[in-house]
Amino acid sequence: MKTYDTMNLRNVCLVGHGGAGKTSISEAFLFNSGSVTRMGKVTEGNTISDSLPEEIKHKVSISTSLIPVEWQGVKINFLDTPGYSDFFGEVKSALRVVESGVIVLCGVSGLEVQAELTFDLMAEQNLPRAIFINKLDRENANYYKVLDQLKESFPQLRFAPLNLPVGQEAGFQGVVDIIERKAYIYDNNAGGKYSVKELPDELIEDVERYRDVLAEAVAESDDDILTKYLEGETLTDEDLLKGLKAAYAQNLIVPVLAGSSFKNAGISNLLNFISVNAPLPQVRQEKCALVFKTLADPYVGKMSFLKVYGGKFQADNLVYNSVKEKEEKLGTPFILRGKNQDSVEVIPAGDIAVVAKLLDTGTGDTLCSKEKPLQLGGLEFPVPRLPVAIAPKSKGDEDKLGSALSRLIDEDPTIRIEKNVETKELLLYGMGEMHLDIVVEKLQRKFGVGVEMRVPRVSYRETIRKPVKVEGKHKKQSGGHGQYGHVWISLEPLSDGEFQFNEEVFGGAVPRQYFPAVEKGIREAMAEGVLAGYPVTGFKATLYDGSYHSVDSSEMAFKLATIIAFRKGAEMAKPTLLEPIAEVEIRVPEVFMGDVIGDLNTKRGRVLGMEAQGKFQVIKAHVPESEMMRYAIDLKSMTQGRGSYDIRFLKYDEVPGKISEGIISQLKAAQEN
Repeated sequence: MKTYDTMNLRNVCLVGHGGAGKTSISEAFLFNSGSVTRMGKVTEGNTISDSLPEEIKHKVSISTSLIPVEWQGVKINFLDTPGYSDFFGEVKSALRVVESGVIVLCGVSGLEVQAELTFDLMAEQNLPRAIFINKLDRENANYYKVLDQLKESFPQLRFAPLNLPVGQEAGFQGVVDIIERKAYIYDNNAGGKYSVKELPDELIEDVERYRDVLAEAVAESDDDILTKYLEGETLTDEDLLKGLKAAYAQNLIVPVLAGSSFKNAGISNLLNFISVNAPLPQVRQEKCALVFKTLADPYVGKMSFLKVYGGKFQADNLVYNSVKEKEEKLGTPFILRGKNQDSVEVIPAGDIAVVAKLLDTGTGDTLCSKEKPLQLGGLEFPVPRLPVAIAPKSKGDEDKLGSALSRLIDEDPTIRIEKNVETKELLLYGMGEMHLDIVVEKLQRKFGVGVEMRVPRVSYRETIRKPVKVEGKHKKQSGGHGQYGHVWISLEPLSDGEFQFNEEVFGGAVPRQYFPAVEKGIREAMAEGVLAGYPVTGFKATLYDGSYHSVDSSEMAFKLATIIAFRKGAEMAKPTLLEPIAEVEIRVPEVFMGDVIGDLNTKRGRVLGMEAQGKFQVIKAHVPESEMMRYAIDLKSMTQGRGSYDIRFLKYDEVPGKISEGIISQLKAAQEN
């Protein structure tokens, strides 16, 4: 592929809900531009975009694909993003490096969750966006119904149709260009070829009506056009085209196009629109690039996807990683289309390409010149909320697993690893069930590590509810020096704090040098409670009496005597189970608030209050951590994927009696097995 200057580069994100047809549109782009001779199909697992084994197996996109297309003297870097919420991090990183986006909607399903969320995200970033209503050849497809749905969902926006469908469902033949007043009728058997015809009579009135809508929408983008419009003059095709480009760049309108990726109808119209109207990359004077994606390939090694913001990057350049403060030597850059690599001599400003085997560079890092270091704005990824405990299937694979997970985190920043020192479990956090399943599959395929997943154990605590005084004696005689330690200890609940040790010994009953051994004995014993083996907290221990032997007493003897006393006392002091309570903030559209609050009540949650935050309601609550382990799944189900939440540890609280009995029984049964 030849090198294009910045003026002839476009970077565009393809976004939308899973199943809307983004990958199929990418295939049509490649076919129409002559990059491939045959359009692949997701169902057959032979598309350029979905080339990872996991994508072929599950028939969904899980990773952003770079799809460069040459069209009418312009190179368009399409970033085809996943449409399922588990992989929303890929969408966020892709949107960071483009100048505009196309939101793909299904003509049957209309505006679905991920499209809606991405629409809002692009609005926050002030990214120009167009709509492509796809699959208009399907049964029950309805272009006008989807258009009405968009207007109803986003009343503050101006949607400007550029196409109207010719026919519908099985009778769909092509699209009308509203500005040209021409019909593009596609030959179903000619692979994207079309003939330009006069408007069908039944669409003439609609075309004129939507031309008026377009004229009103684009008029304010240009003073001259606005003057003509206000004076009642009819805007020419040239006026509309000029106004469209300006209005789109200024985010005054959301153009709406139509077609069918399956029939390859309307795809060329979409390419024409993008090549002419998509904003150019904004270029900086300083040499710099942002790594927005990393891919770990078992054969090529680590591949870093770069967006160059200033200067030129080429093979053997020494560049400076301003985040890691290390120099890197660039290998030969290349364009990646699925599995296919196409080497390029240089990556100019505004372009996107891939460089392999950067040693220290990761996703979000800035590459620049050492003489003029700078850091581009990094990437923000969603926080993974769904935890599973994982362990290698084969003993001895612990180190191998740790190394493999580290490499996968380089590739996917929405994975988080945490070692729970109390439960001794390795916790893997992901965005959802499919995400975690994909991670496990990658561990096996890329690194040969099989793992087992299970719901994590909860870090319970134990405490006491009754003050007691208890004796502990360790006495052993086996020739020579014996062992003798004798203590009297009081245990009592501590309302403020985890643990406190005091001594109130009179008359030297226990010599001072043994006090630290007594405290050490309590600290060792409290690590494993008498109910279910969880750490004991919330108590005060006081050494108040005891006895010693001038020859046989030792620190070890007093420590062992203390452990005996503690275990005996803990059983007498009404031990009870404590559970971690989480402070939760849940962000949901108001329509789902009743369901979410009702669900929190079933989870023993205590709702503290609600407050409005834009079009969302934020619910604040305290909920037992044990009830939140699968909450990412529950909330997605209740809110159709529109809800999100933050969670943090708050405190430990007593578990209700019957629930406590059940937990203890389960834990003891598990320990016996």
